[in-house]
Amino acid sequence: MNTITTEELFSELTSELSDTFQFLEDKPEETLESTLKACWFKSAGIPKSAIKAMEEPLPELDEKQIKVLLQLIGQRQKNIPLAHLTGRQNFMGIELLSDKRALIPRKETEILGKKSLEISEGFSSKKEEVLVMDICCGAGNLGLAIAFYNPKSKVIVTDLSHDAVELAKENICFLNLNHRVKAVQGDLFSAVDQERFYGKIDMIICNPPYISTAKVTKMNTEISSHEPVLAFDGGMFGTKIIQRFLAESPKFLTKGGSITFEVGAGQGEFMIRLCEETDNFFDIEPVKDSIGNIRVIHAKKK
Repeated sequence: MNTITTEELFSELTSELSDTFQFLEDKPEETLESTLKACWFKSAGIPKSAIKAMEEPLPELDEKQIKVLLQLIGQRQKNIPLAHLTGRQNFMGIELLSDKRALIPRKETEILGKKSLEISEGFSSKKEEVLVMDICCGAGNLGLAIAFYNPKSKVIVTDLSHDAVELAKENICFLNLNHRVKAVQGDLFSAVDQERFYGKIDMIICNPPYISTAKVTKMNTEISSHEPVLAFDGGMFGTKIIQRFLAESPKFLTKGGSITFEVGAGQGEFMIRLCEETDNFFDIEPVKDSIGNIRVIHAKKK
């Protein structure tokens, strides 16, 4: 094995492993090739996400590193998430730290991220500073993406989970955004429920738990055994957190300030009605995915 070339080893492993992994629909970037390459870079001591691993030539591995690679492959075959093995996940082109402390950022959430960035840039054209909150922040990916791409933004990210907030803090440092992003722990708005924030926030983003409690127990074991249940469970109907979010967010927003939040496939019309019933919002706008499902709702405070 010590004389095998990088190309030969990669080809050999690709043939051997062609039917041994299962891939989840909500991680479309993970394929046999990207999984193997991401594990390869990790074993070489250069951790990369599945997306970034596809962009560069593979480094040569020594015998010790090949053993590490085979161990990583074995763990992945046992349904340990790739992002947990590599410690990296890509979100909107940004490499982030990832582990079991928070939900792994999903490609589908980039719909919310891109819409939120577009809105923040709209505020930037009129203001010197755009104030943003990312509620239920998990690893911090949404708030960090806004801060990364919009230099006029100042962002507060919060989560109920202490572990998630610690990971978000590490991601803030990882991206050198300490000067514009702060992470605090608390239940929904409790960590920021202070008069200095009332009526001051331009945009509030939320990717809440929205899966019904009954469905959480039926999720794929790659998710249920390795990612925090707190990040998925939205109560009996999957709407518990959103209802609180819609009730509590208006007091923090400027007049005309925006909320953007993710919803589960099939929940969109009901969530729009919830927004309308609060009578706090106008210009309620659904944002659809590539197959026509409403996945994000944007609304402005009256």
